[in-house]
Amino acid sequence: MSESSPISVSRNDILDARQRLAPVVLDSPCPYSESLSALTGCHLHLKLENLQPTGSFKVRGSSNKIQQLSDTERAAGVITASAGNHAQGVAYAAAQCGIQATVVMPETAPLAKIQGTRALGATIELHGEGFDDASARARQLAEQTGAIFIHAFDDPQVIAGQGTAGLEILEQTPELDAVIVPVGGGGLIGGIALALSERQPRPRIIGVQAAQMPAMCRSLETGNILALPHANTIADGIAVARVGEHTFPLVRRYVDDLVTVTEEELASALMVLLEREKTLAEGAGVAGFAALYNNRIDGLRGKRVVIVISGGNIDMTALAKILERGLEKDGRLTELKVVVPDKPGGIADMSAVVAGQGANILHISQNRSFTEVRLGEAEVDMVLETRGGTHAQTIIDALRKNGYEVK
Repeated sequence: MSESSPISVSRNDILDARQRLAPVVLDSPCPYSESLSALTGCHLHLKLENLQPTGSFKVRGSSNKIQQLSDTERAAGVITASAGNHAQGVAYAAAQCGIQATVVMPETAPLAKIQGTRALGATIELHGEGFDDASARARQLAEQTGAIFIHAFDDPQVIAGQGTAGLEILEQTPELDAVIVPVGGGGLIGGIALALSERQPRPRIIGVQAAQMPAMCRSLETGNILALPHANTIADGIAVARVGEHTFPLVRRYVDDLVTVTEEELASALMVLLEREKTLAEGAGVAGFAALYNNRIDGLRGKRVVIVISGGNIDMTALAKILERGLEKDGRLTELKVVVPDKPGGIADMSAVVAGQGANILHISQNRSFTEVRLGEAEVDMVLETRGGTHAQTIIDALRKNGYEVK
């Protein structure tokens, strides 16, 4: 793709989409967060797309696309591929218009998203490891059946629909310095950036990708669209191996910065958002906050910032695992290996030291075999509930002061 590749969607398309979507899409709130502003050092608003009827911004683009289908196209039905949020958006929009929808989802799609899509009346087929495998299968089925394929992000009408969130941000936070947006294929950030492009001064547009799947970052670095191998990430909603032909030029022209966040940073941010703001977001939905909270973005202290919380469809089993990882990163769950005397009362004495520091032992086990400890000693594995990293270090120091070897 050349540097002069044309932009296939206009701001007027977004304005038209806003009128079209008014009856079916929520003008999602964008409240100011005092607690997160204090935590991050900026004046922070959260654009809560997790409150949409399908729990994600994706309903904007899919509804805009489906409402513009001809009668002949509607009779043929629609088909799409999605890790879950676009699937529910298509199923919802199709049901609103009385259209049959088929969705191909990766075999790894979260159960909550599969169940949510099925509940909206769509026919579901599970195929492949990731979005790109599912997309290839959906295109094959579209050719076989004549159904209209609706791309999750690489479609001008879909991009225009996503951009309506940007128009709302302008109305809700007119004094604005920066917007932070999760990035998978680029449809959401491309649409929002285009919607904000005429505002003067133009706010800084910052995209955030999962470090496991940074397809847009790598493509921008080389100047060409690259395909990456699939990788697992808790941010499944932005786990895209190849960005779009329509979205890439938008991001290259209008997006100012693009950063990545790790799995641990995503998990920690999800936990903080839930604990401090009582807002439940999925891994992809919390990517923007993860970048700000973990200091991946420079120059925002004291600035007026909007973070798009793009979705909240998360499986409860996955949520439990993610919260545990978040607690580990914050040091509020700490695993220690302690060498104790192998005698009656040895573990009790060591536990008393831990209790004296105000920590709670969640799990403890003793191992005499297959370790490097000396005869007459045992190795104890403990998982502790602490108040954070500083508290965990205090416990370690207390154990060592009492003569225990801590690994």
